[in-house]
Amino acid sequence: MNTSDGMFVTPGTTLNLEDDVVTGSGIGRHQDQWVALRSGTLSITEDVADVVTSGSTPLIPQEGEIIIGRVSRLHSKTAEIVILHIEGRQDPNRTLDALHRTADIFVSEIVDRFMPSPGDGMRSRDIVRARVIKSEPMVKASCKGDPSLGVLHSICPACGIFLEVSDKTPDQNVACVRCDYTGYRALSNGYGHGHMIPEGVDLTPLNRGGERWTAEMDGRLGHDGARPYLSPMADYRRGENHKMPDSQIRRPTGRDGRPRREMHATTCTLCGTATKVPFEPTPGKPIRCRDCMDKVKGGDATKEELAKEREVINSMRKDAEKAAGLKVFVGGLPHSATEEEIREVVEPHGSLRKIDIVTDRDGSPKGFGFIVFDNPEQGRTAIKAMKDIKLGGRRLRFEEANSGGGGRRGGRGDNKGHGDRRRRN
Repeated sequence: MNTSDGMFVTPGTTLNLEDDVVTGSGIGRHQDQWVALRSGTLSITEDVADVVTSGSTPLIPQEGEIIIGRVSRLHSKTAEIVILHIEGRQDPNRTLDALHRTADIFVSEIVDRFMPSPGDGMRSRDIVRARVIKSEPMVKASCKGDPSLGVLHSICPACGIFLEVSDKTPDQNVACVRCDYTGYRALSNGYGHGHMIPEGVDLTPLNRGGERWTAEMDGRLGHDGARPYLSPMADYRRGENHKMPDSQIRRPTGRDGRPRREMHATTCTLCGTATKVPFEPTPGKPIRCRDCMDKVKGGDATKEELAKEREVINSMRKDAEKAAGLKVFVGGLPHSATEEEIREVVEPHGSLRKIDIVTDRDGSPKGFGFIVFDNPEQGRTAIKAMKDIKLGGRRLRFEEANSGGGGRRGGRGDNKGHGDRRRRN
């Protein structure tokens, strides 16, 4: 291709420039050739060459068009690529809708052989060439059906240098010349040349389409989504084989491989039917199924239904309160008071579950603390009965911790975390 000032180029376009030419960041050197590293207009002035971008992005790709993209995310069943260029579009002032800036490649559309996860055929930051198979509502693409489709450029996850094609190890077709990294990529015939596919190059045998994986390589594949969540560096550090963390295994995923929130089984407080919600239910709060939510929002719920729901909620609140116990703020404690002394004066009025004496950073008591009664009703009765209780010559003050009085002030101070320590029973 003749190289001239003002020509439109895309990543991978070969440029006929002198070896001693001064280049900018938009031009790179690969295999003794100058190639464009981004889309834009070629600028050559006084022996200085660079690719000037317009800052715009491609138009909405249509079915059948070829796109060039960079792998940005790997999910359990899809690879998400950022669209860099649409072949055949020569207008540098092109625009892109927000919903069409990326394309998804399903794992079965990467190469013509069984592959558990997309991370087995391409990795983050790989440059790929794919055909659009669906444009709306989201762009979906495929690397199958044409030897020119697939990975055009990939880098070593350990070194960051370009991976060379290698057939030394079965089922591993790329290798790093600097370190011992080897791997598999769904190679395009244009690998190492950009989207300008060279004549007489056929890399399809290295993809081994339709063949079974060797026993060694099968053990390295990302079964059960073992690797897609890892970054290239994390993938190399942890090795090809590693156990998937429990935190990732527990995260449910949708059809597109993206995590979705865990659903919690509960009962609708309005109609009493079993349902699921995407959050941990809070006892004493309304929890409604989808139909009941629509009924309440639309004003169709009757007074009788709402009154019955309030009874259910109040009952749930009481049960939750009984299970948690009653937390009571205790003020006016002598600095020498011990848990045993507090228990001795309080337990005649109700059984205690826990005693906390708040201390400062040095471990010195601050003159207040908290107690938890096993029975909330018994605890409230005890607060009224202990108005004149004294300990060490000081009258103690008792208030329910969330009543809005001194107990709440004590609670705030306790939660600030300024080095407070507690002696617990």
